[in-house]
Amino acid sequence: MAATRFDAEARQGLAMVSPPLIYALLMLAAPLLTILAYSFFKDDYLKVVHEFTLDNYRAVLTDPVFHKVMLRSVIVAMLVTLVTVVLAFPVAYFLSFNVRAERKAMWLFLITIPFWTSYLIRVFLWKAILAENGVVNSVMTLLPFINEPPFGNMLYNVQAMVITLAHAYAPFAILPIYVALEKIDRSLLEAGQDLGESRLMTFWRVTLPLAMPGVVAATLIVFIPTIGDYVTPELIGGGKTPMIANMVQANMLALDNRPMGSALAVTAMIVVTIVSLIFLFLNRRFLKVRQ
Repeated sequence: MAATRFDAEARQGLAMVSPPLIYALLMLAAPLLTILAYSFFKDDYLKVVHEFTLDNYRAVLTDPVFHKVMLRSVIVAMLVTLVTVVLAFPVAYFLSFNVRAERKAMWLFLITIPFWTSYLIRVFLWKAILAENGVVNSVMTLLPFINEPPFGNMLYNVQAMVITLAHAYAPFAILPIYVALEKIDRSLLEAGQDLGESRLMTFWRVTLPLAMPGVVAATLIVFIPTIGDYVTPELIGGGKTPMIANMVQANMLALDNRPMGSALAVTAMIVVTIVSLIFLFLNRRFLKVRQ
């Protein structure tokens, strides 16, 4: 009787899980497996030859251009992640510890407003803001002692890309950190201060370690999509500072070399995975040392 009941519950659970599982396999696993398969095929001038080869990966690993672009992508993604998380933490902290409970929903609503507009529109807005005749320079020239745009053209460099990407992914960093801070038992903070710790040391020894799961989540949520961003390097960077996604696009579309583009994409995913695992390992070591 118990076994029959267990089988019925198992079938019911399987029926509930099957639709999202099938959707995930079709929408995520199938494209990834297709790219992986193409990376082992040959290219014969606008035609894919379905013969197994490792030449694509040999070309990728020995190409100095790939090394330079991949390194730039990792560095830009790290800079964006650092800026985003460092700026997001105070916002999340203020929202969790200083805003009254009945007003937190309104603040969360305001934080999610950027999601209402297309990512492409937000990138174009930053292009208008940072241009030589854009918002920043136009406002500065309104001052009586400034006659010419003081900053010139602020586009087409890494700094402009970092600013744009940090703004785009800020809500993704604020929300997980806020959730982690909300889960902290406030009595632990009070106990720390009762034992004579200052607010700063209580934050360093109690709040920050307990908030690290949110910081780790925010870091990965920002870092992983940023390293594969295509639009911002193309529009804000002006194509002068291409990242790995631009290199994949060039091989896939402009050169119509899908096997090479697939090999680039797979290699980039492996690099991102390794960097992410190293970060998780270092974070775990940091928490062990703190304990």
